[in-house]
Amino acid sequence: MNNDHSPAPFPAILSHTPSGGSRSRSAPGGLLSVVIPCHNEEEVIEATHRRLIEVLPSTGMAFEIVYIDDGSRDGTLARLEAIADRDPRAEVLQLSRNFGQQAAMSAGLARCRGDAVVLIDADLQDPPEVIPEMVERWRQGADVAYGRRRSREGETRFKLITASLFHRVLAGLLPYPIPVDTGDFKLLDRAVVDTVCSLPERRRYLRSLVAWTGFQQEPVWYDRHARSAGETKYSFSKLVRLALDAVMISSDAPLRAAWLAAGFLAVCGVGCGLSAAAFRTGEDLTLAGITAVVTLVAAVPTAAVALVGEYVVRTYREVQGRPPWIVKRSIHGGRDQAGLATDPQSTSRAA
Repeated sequence: MNNDHSPAPFPAILSHTPSGGSRSRSAPGGLLSVVIPCHNEEEVIEATHRRLIEVLPSTGMAFEIVYIDDGSRDGTLARLEAIADRDPRAEVLQLSRNFGQQAAMSAGLARCRGDAVVLIDADLQDPPEVIPEMVERWRQGADVAYGRRRSREGETRFKLITASLFHRVLAGLLPYPIPVDTGDFKLLDRAVVDTVCSLPERRRYLRSLVAWTGFQQEPVWYDRHARSAGETKYSFSKLVRLALDAVMISSDAPLRAAWLAAGFLAVCGVGCGLSAAAFRTGEDLTLAGITAVVTLVAAVPTAAVALVGEYVVRTYREVQGRPPWIVKRSIHGGRDQAGLATDPQSTSRAA
């Protein structure tokens, strides 16, 4: 297993077929991997596994299920260990701490071996029964079959509106097409997985990375359910951070917006100054106008400096070269293995 954590010197990225050869997608068989990040999901994880093993045989593919325990503090890990002990098709990666959902999914992508790989959350809001349709789209030629939400049960109107707005703003900022009204529920061809895993950045937003690769994407419409048990692990502050990550990782638009804001406020400042000179009715009014203009103009460089500082911090973290996740151990068929590779560019996978 490759444990070299140093980033590659920006090699050319070549998509390729799985190591098993160039088996046609339309041919029966093949291996399907299902990657599931888990954080404090003890109330639902058994039901999730039960639903998966009921549905996956209908795809006509052999399958493996890779669970990633992302620093859970409840009984999630114990339940996952029990699942792995009794089901040889399940593997558990225990991360050394909570690295976040994007890192956990990336760890699963780097570990899995399938010809096609499904990303799905553990909370059953995204129904596993949609997976066979995704596999069928993949067999028909789609490199990415992504779940597109027709409805979202059990979510507040505020969340529905803000989520829809976020998806459309992000799509407008990016120089490449990215699907809207989607989450992380999708099927990826092996070539897409290998391409994403070979990218050098450590802080990741997988939805935009998958879109950036340019592989053929097709939607699979479905109705998203309410959580069957437990509570969402994304607080409002975490959602805001995820949105900031998505924009700042995927686009330089915020930096360009600072220039536009500076130009706009400069024009406003000139206009306010001319208005105060032309229509002044007293010294107090003139002073108030000047104060407002100065305050607005001063806000622009302050915001710009803060924005540049955020990008500098993110660049510094990338240059540090720390792995985006650390696998403490792997549990598979009752076997416990430690010291797995943590680098996103590691292409070693279990045989």
